[in-house]
Amino acid sequence: MFEEMPERDMYSWNLMVRGYVRNGNLSAARVLFEDMPERDVVSWNTMLSGYALNGHVDEAKELFDRMPQKNSISWNGLLAAYVQNGRVDEARVVFESREEDWEVVSWNCLMGGYLKKMRLAEARDLFDRMVERDVVSWNTMISGYARNGDMPEAESLFQRCPNRDVFTWTSMVSGYVQNDMVHEAGKVFYEMPEKNVVSWNSMIAGHVRCKRMDLARELFDSMPCPNVSSWNTIISGYMQAGDIAQARCFFDRMPFRDSVSWSAMIAGYAQTGYGEEALHLFIGMNRDGVTLNKSIVTCVLSTCADIGIMELGKQVHGCLVKSGYDTGTYAGNALVAMYCKCGSIDEAALVFESIREKDIVSWNTMIAGYARHGFGNNALEVFQSMTIDGCRPDDATMVAVLSACGHSGLLDTGRKYFDAMYHDYGVIASPRHYTCMIDLLGRAGRLDEALNLVKNMPFEPDAATWGALLGASRVYGNTKLGEKAAGIIFQMEPDNSGMYILLSNLYAASGRWNDVREMRLKMRHTGVKKLPGYSWVEVKNKVHIFSAGDSCHPDKDRIYAYLEDMDLRMKQDGYVSSTKSVLHDVDEEEKEHMLKYHSERLAVAFAILTIPAEVPIRVMKNLRVCQDCHTAIKHMSKLIGRLIILRDSNRFHHFKGGSCSCGDYW
Repeated sequence: MFEEMPERDMYSWNLMVRGYVRNGNLSAARVLFEDMPERDVVSWNTMLSGYALNGHVDEAKELFDRMPQKNSISWNGLLAAYVQNGRVDEARVVFESREEDWEVVSWNCLMGGYLKKMRLAEARDLFDRMVERDVVSWNTMISGYARNGDMPEAESLFQRCPNRDVFTWTSMVSGYVQNDMVHEAGKVFYEMPEKNVVSWNSMIAGHVRCKRMDLARELFDSMPCPNVSSWNTIISGYMQAGDIAQARCFFDRMPFRDSVSWSAMIAGYAQTGYGEEALHLFIGMNRDGVTLNKSIVTCVLSTCADIGIMELGKQVHGCLVKSGYDTGTYAGNALVAMYCKCGSIDEAALVFESIREKDIVSWNTMIAGYARHGFGNNALEVFQSMTIDGCRPDDATMVAVLSACGHSGLLDTGRKYFDAMYHDYGVIASPRHYTCMIDLLGRAGRLDEALNLVKNMPFEPDAATWGALLGASRVYGNTKLGEKAAGIIFQMEPDNSGMYILLSNLYAASGRWNDVREMRLKMRHTGVKKLPGYSWVEVKNKVHIFSAGDSCHPDKDRIYAYLEDMDLRMKQDGYVSSTKSVLHDVDEEEKEHMLKYHSERLAVAFAILTIPAEVPIRVMKNLRVCQDCHTAIKHMSKLIGRLIILRDSNRFHHFKGGSCSCGDYW
């Protein structure tokens, strides 16, 4: 229509420029602006405000300098552009060039800019120099002091404020709450002549911070019109208090949910051990078309990683690809961790390579992933790339590097990095680094050296350090050292059932059944309970859980028949049952029968029967894999010609062609 106009006046030109600016098409607006036969101050200000609002401060300044005429709107526009983009010092230069002509709104703007930068002294100096102040001036300064924890000064200004509005009162309530002065916040709140939704929400948040959910609930119930933030605060409060049922009740009652509502519930479920509920909720959120945020991505991917549900993790990955976040550092790191923990180290490596800007977490996650999977050389290659890239290793990096050396038996390399940690990378050795080194020496059978290192540590060894020695003692049958390590661990962590089991294994391997029984009695008398072992596998988006001798699975007959047949084939292949893994003094035949139906073997058998031959089998176990099952699964991988990946409580085992990535040490 504009193009067809026979005559165009100043108003029509300005209208078109303003239209382009409002739609964010600044380049088209600028072309039209430059084509104008003549311009008035409105034309210039429209273009200037467009640049300012879109963060193009330098273009705004260039235009401002060209303006033949400037009015208060022009000056305010440039000042606001600098302030809104954090360039407060340049804003001050503009402000001081004509201080006497500024309106109150401009003083408030610069004062707010100082406060955003935590420059309270300069903001207060500006406030004190103001000839005329409005309620926004007072509110800006009061809220600035409150946000920065200076409540006495905020209170002093509050008392001096000639005209308080609801925002003045709310600034005080919020300030007291943020500074854990909830009693004072309550006094101000109940004195308020008028309250808005922010006032109510601040007070509710105060009660939540004090863990007084009874008062928070009472206030919420009396609130005239709670908004989504009110609901989110009360849900988060119940989640933090561990009252998941009440949180879910409020969530289900919400008239409207935003991404924060879903995040609060998903995070609450995930952090309290209800991983499956968290994932079910995520699926519901996805159906509702809610946009992913950092909190949801982290919770869902970490829950997928913990449970070992890779298919849902892949769906989240797909959502991130669609939204364009997949190559971002934050999302990329979460994806790498998820794929590592779900047993797909190749997928993890692909995502890692796609991260545009890798941070220390990216590098550490990939190194630790390779380490836990037993691919030490790959881990060290990533570490070398990290140093070449200029990223300085930290404490966690060196733990991952030493762990990689340990899981792969790279003794000399591990020693080299341990000795060079401080000199080359500035990392001071911590108990975790010493534990890795002791574990590495133990794996190599250097038990005396490991014990000497424990004795010469610059700090007291902790239970993890002694645990590394106990583990090595079990592998190499050093009962004396194992008993010494276990005795110290029992003093430090009397409820650590894993250490009782390790020592019992050591006794059983030596045929010391009386000592095994004594361990069992000791556990009973001290109230230590052995964590029941179970394994699980994901098939067609469903998780199947197995316990030893499981008789509840609908496919149990097929599974048991398959294992019977496989047992014959394995024996023909040279498999001999490792009956010393059984902590019961029964005859050999009974021991063999008990071992045959351990949870990990049932899960592997079910996976073989149900997962297509070209797909790797991934099984998870909550405890360490037993020695006999480890041997059996090696034979199974050889006989069926498939890759079987098993994640136990300590590491990953990649079984292929009759061997394991752990080198038979775990």
